[in-house]
Amino acid sequence: MRQHVYTLAGGLAAIAVFTGILYAGAASIRDRESAAAPELMLETPDMSELELVPDQSGTGDDVPLDLGPADSGGTGAAPVGGANENATTETTARAIEPQQFGLPNTVAKAPLERVEPRPPLSEDNSKQAKAGPTVLYRPVAIAAGVIEFDKLRVQLDGIEPEEADRTCEGGGKTWPCGTVARTAFRNFLRARAVSCDLPEGKAKPSATASCTLGGQDLATWLVDNGWATPLVGSALEKRADAARKAKLGFYGEDPRDLNHTPMTFDDPTLGTAMDAPQPDL
Repeated sequence: MRQHVYTLAGGLAAIAVFTGILYAGAASIRDRESAAAPELMLETPDMSELELVPDQSGTGDDVPLDLGPADSGGTGAAPVGGANENATTETTARAIEPQQFGLPNTVAKAPLERVEPRPPLSEDNSKQAKAGPTVLYRPVAIAAGVIEFDKLRVQLDGIEPEEADRTCEGGGKTWPCGTVARTAFRNFLRARAVSCDLPEGKAKPSATASCTLGGQDLATWLVDNGWATPLVGSALEKRADAARKAKLGFYGEDPRDLNHTPMTFDDPTLGTAMDAPQPDL
């Protein structure tokens, strides 16, 4: 019986000691928190000490002008948690009106002036941009010196227009030189892209322009090969004289007739006597 009593008394004593330790720890934690975060001391200024100014908005209420310090010293400092007590803050209140909210004084006092708007950017860009050549993709030659692209007919500048049904006399024969000239012009183009200096303005069904292909002027190529007649006073007249002397194009015979063209053979044994010894192969 005594053993049970001693056991019970020891257990109660242990519980009491453990409870005392918990209370002591809680008290120590509270003391540390109070030392780390002291109480804040805030002061509210007395509204009766504020200087009031007449309201200019027409409402009839006076507006406080200066939210000055609450103490008599004029410092307006409120110690907060050990901060520097000599620090001062100055706050000034101003009248807020919906008509003048966010506007500077110069705008609020002086009337607004309307200025002329600047011209659109699209017009400025069009004036500064330089007109470049127009690229015609896969044009079709309808005659020597006349090409057509997407319902636009372009006559080459500097030469006379030629008709596809033109006929020429040469070698005592008549041959369709206009059709042959058109075929030669088509073979030169070969459906390649052509750059033309088309006149500015609205699109027209026909125009006269200078066109180039790979840096080669098309009118110059036609005159050099005798397939075009230059205009009077044109710089291409000397080239036309050279083509006339060489009997090229319109100034020669039908290039389709091979009777007047001597046939040559690239045969190293041509002209060798039959009885000459042949090399051993």
